[in-house]
Amino acid sequence: MKLAHRLFSLFFLFIAFAASAQNTGRITGVVRDKNTQEPIIGATVSLEQTTLGVATDAQGRYRLENVPTGNYNLKATYLGYEPITRYNIPVTSGNALTLNLDLAPSQTQLQAVDVTVDRSIRVATVETPLSVQSLSSEEIKSNPGGNFDISRVIQTLPGVAGAGSTGAGFRNDIVIRGGGPGENVFFLDGIEIPVINHFSTQGSSGGPQGILNVSFIEDVTLSTSAFDAKYDNALSSVFQFKQKEGNPDRLQGNVRLSATELAGTLEGPLAPKTTFLASARRSYLQLLFKAIDLPIRPNYWDFQYKVTHQLNDKTTLTALGIGAIDEFSFAVPKESSPEKEYALRSNPLINQWNYTVGASLKRSLDNGFVQVSISRNVFENRLDRFEDAQYGDETRRIFKSRSQEKENKLRVDVNQFNGGWKFSYGAMAQYVGYDNLFFSQLRPEVRDQNGTVLQPREVLDFNTNLNFWRYGVYGQASRSFLQDKLSLSLGVRSDMNSFTKEGRNPLETLSPRLSGSYALTERWKLNGSVGTYYRLPIYTVLGFQNAGGDYANKDSDYIRATHYVAGVEFLPGIANRITVEGFYKRYAHYPVSLRDGVSLANQGIEFGAIGNEAVASVGKGRAYGAEFFFQQKLTRGLYGLFSYTLVRSEFTGLNDENYVASAWDNRHLVSALLGWQFGKNWELGGKYRFAGGSPYTPFDLEASQQNYASLGTGLLDYDRLNSLRLRSFQQLDVRLDKKWNYKRTTLDVYVDIQNIFRFKGPSLPQYTFQRNADNTGFATTDGQPLQPNGSNAIPLILDEDDVTFLPSIGFVLEF
Repeated sequence: MKLAHRLFSLFFLFIAFAASAQNTGRITGVVRDKNTQEPIIGATVSLEQTTLGVATDAQGRYRLENVPTGNYNLKATYLGYEPITRYNIPVTSGNALTLNLDLAPSQTQLQAVDVTVDRSIRVATVETPLSVQSLSSEEIKSNPGGNFDISRVIQTLPGVAGAGSTGAGFRNDIVIRGGGPGENVFFLDGIEIPVINHFSTQGSSGGPQGILNVSFIEDVTLSTSAFDAKYDNALSSVFQFKQKEGNPDRLQGNVRLSATELAGTLEGPLAPKTTFLASARRSYLQLLFKAIDLPIRPNYWDFQYKVTHQLNDKTTLTALGIGAIDEFSFAVPKESSPEKEYALRSNPLINQWNYTVGASLKRSLDNGFVQVSISRNVFENRLDRFEDAQYGDETRRIFKSRSQEKENKLRVDVNQFNGGWKFSYGAMAQYVGYDNLFFSQLRPEVRDQNGTVLQPREVLDFNTNLNFWRYGVYGQASRSFLQDKLSLSLGVRSDMNSFTKEGRNPLETLSPRLSGSYALTERWKLNGSVGTYYRLPIYTVLGFQNAGGDYANKDSDYIRATHYVAGVEFLPGIANRITVEGFYKRYAHYPVSLRDGVSLANQGIEFGAIGNEAVASVGKGRAYGAEFFFQQKLTRGLYGLFSYTLVRSEFTGLNDENYVASAWDNRHLVSALLGWQFGKNWELGGKYRFAGGSPYTPFDLEASQQNYASLGTGLLDYDRLNSLRLRSFQQLDVRLDKKWNYKRTTLDVYVDIQNIFRFKGPSLPQYTFQRNADNTGFATTDGQPLQPNGSNAIPLILDEDDVTFLPSIGFVLEF
């Protein structure tokens, strides 16, 4: 240990001496008109608080050369356009930064540039004037406890609760304003990506680790209401991930090594008008979790690429792809009771793979632009569960699923601007395939000592092969009035499908939405929106077959959510923003399980799949509350944010008049982040999160004892649905970064500590039977073998809140 410590010290001493010289970097990109996507010639791009600046050339491209390394705010201006500032832009000697900028025309075209107010701290648009937040690539990379994981970083934004607060542990389920994790949609450069997490729960969105590589990301925009009409299937949020373009001048890349993964990224020119980005990542989570004695063992690969080709001055072709290979298992921690060991062995083995590939053609028009996208995504999920982990013994198989979801999509989006109006319209069509070879043991065969069958084996066994069409159309019109003080937007869309009974009726999913904002002053704005949104039930629901081989849920309705939101926005300074919003969401036609009477809105945080059962579209729901948000972009070395959300979330079951707190009813959500960039490329950050205790359902002790021997799990008492609550969740993460810039390389070394104060995290209780002394079977009250009905068992409730303390060290090498 002493030798290792000395070598480590000498390594850093060498770095310190080698980095004594001042080095420089480069920023490059294209400035475009936001409305037409045409390049702007002669726009000024400069770094604030420096004398560095440059004008764009005939292709709208700018190059800032010989920029001293450090973090800057980058500003772009042009006569007749609103200025824009991009905050906390890192300049390193290792990688040139490619950053494209879109300037929006000013309402007062003759207004001089030097008196135009810079409102780029605002991320809202006319279509979505409120309930929208944005994160830059640098904010994601430097987020304490974020581990370069976009899904985890997003949990610091207002209204967003992570699965850790629901007792789900290491998961990235995104719960927004009291809606379930399956109510969100994700778009990467305009192409939908259904899966953004490794080991995703089928029918939901969560998993322990994000797939997207932050080295590709330019910024992320989250809309939690007032959705643009071009986005379908969104009930709680729309995520827009914007990827950067590859460096057009030279080959460059980075290598990232941490306690959880090894990632490599490469970018550069392929031809004079073609650039590329490509990456691969390998997980070391299974080694880390073994080292800190956690029971889960995730193991994955993922891959990502983007190729951009400029066909001509008006037309750009982009091809992208993302994919993952996942293997997931459970192991028994060293400090574990025999009962917990048995319960862990009852978890399923999970093997998944998924990919999305697509191409997008964007062409500028005289008064707008059109974008045509085609894509294909496939998600395969393989689940196996055997009693007491007796893998390969088919007589002890409890569960098997071999499912695959396939979607082939075409999207056409047109944006036009005329006389101060913005018109957008388009259509979407996709061909869906869903296969599922499904087996579930409901009850095992029971024989007496003479071999006579006392209870026949009861199983659910079907093989789904479902194919159908989905399609939709939309239109939206927006305009600002009164010299940009009043903005209004009206949109409508309808979605249909060829499978469900009412799926071809466009009036069934007619979804109007209206939003508006009024600027009281340059710093104060009032915002409001109302809209109705629809989502098709998940494929596991649509593809479920009953014992007769019929599609039991063919009469399912689209899930409906109506949002009412109002708020105020205040800009105290050029880099500060405060928003206060109140929201109310009303749900209808939510699928409810006919087996246990519980809404599927309460499901989605367990590993595996949800929805493989008969349902009825009779559920209702409501989620309401208020949010406060303060954001400070980088100023004088400091940046940060603070948010508080008060939320109530309630859903009904088969009894549509009885509202019960949902699993996402945390009541109170608090997040705070503070970062400080100080001398010689040091950066220190801290992040705190708090969530009130989540509701959960106690076990039906009598039914659990009778059925545990056959099911391997306890049965919940749905008459007391979510009547108890877990302990509250809180966590403080700290991160320290140090960068060294050499002539053509940059080394960033960081230390990241999650849960530095070792707060206990909430855990859902588990039901099991007490094991015997040598852990070869169950202990019994009479010393005889366990009865099939568990009458002589000794029941136990495992209720152990865990402390997850995760220190890690890593580095990023740019070259």
